Amino acid sequence: MDEFIQRYGTEAKCYWALYRWRWPQGFRCPKCAGRARSRFRRGATVYYQCRACRHQTSLTSGTLLASTRLPLTTWFQAIYLLTSTKTNMAALELKRHLGVNYKAAWRLKHKIMLEREEPRKLKGFVQIDDAYLGGERNGGKPGRGSENKQPFLIAVQTDEHMEYPVFAVIEPVKAFDNASLRDWIERRLEPECEVYTDGLACFRQLEEAGHAHTTLVTGGGRAATQAKGARWVNVVLAIAKHAISGVYHAVR
Repeated sequence: MDEFIQRYGTEAKCYWALYRWRWPQGFRCPKCAGRARSRFRRGATVYYQCRACRHQTSLTSGTLLASTRLPLTTWFQAIYLLTSTKTNMAALELKRHLGVNYKAAWRLKHKIMLEREEPRKLKGFVQIDDAYLGGERNGGKPGRGSENKQPFLIAVQTDEHMEYPVFAVIEPVKAFDNASLRDWIERRLEPECEVYTDGLACFRQLEEAGHAHTTLVTGGGRAATQAKGARWVNVVLAIAKHAISGVYHAVR
């Protein structure tokens, strides 16, 4: 925390850190890539105007922080707290740390953890699994037929040797049926992925969509995390379930 405060403890430090990350070679117009610009202030916001095409932009426009009214120091602290703790920090705890109201804390967490990944499409080598979240409802059906369980798909893109994960997508679906899978595949997979699954019937839609599809029989428990084509999807699934209960466990 001391090192973090030294680097990003003031609004100016956060501003110039963000400037270097966004324009490491100096200002580039997001419309025409021009370098020459003028600078002016409107209210509390500094704007940059391209001298070539006259397009106006700010440091945060088009980013996660666009149109924010919160100080950059609050954003940086929220990012640090949400990504450096081993427990799944709740919005209420984030509120206490940052000194903001609950609504602001919830929006910060939602934007940092979810919105950035919303358009993510996976490519190359992808491991996919189906799962449910939720418990048995009183008087309802047990197991997968429970009305209180939400089906979701989890997919992990790995490197070409399947040695480490690159990106992950976790998304609820209406059901594990052909229509839901076709919609998910179109939105979440780049063309011609090499996909590994456990062979659920609806996963045949992967082949229909032109993806190379390998079915694996791994069993459950620790054995599922040892199979090369299923290891990372099962590791990430375990971490996600522990995150919901508020605890992370190291998986080796």
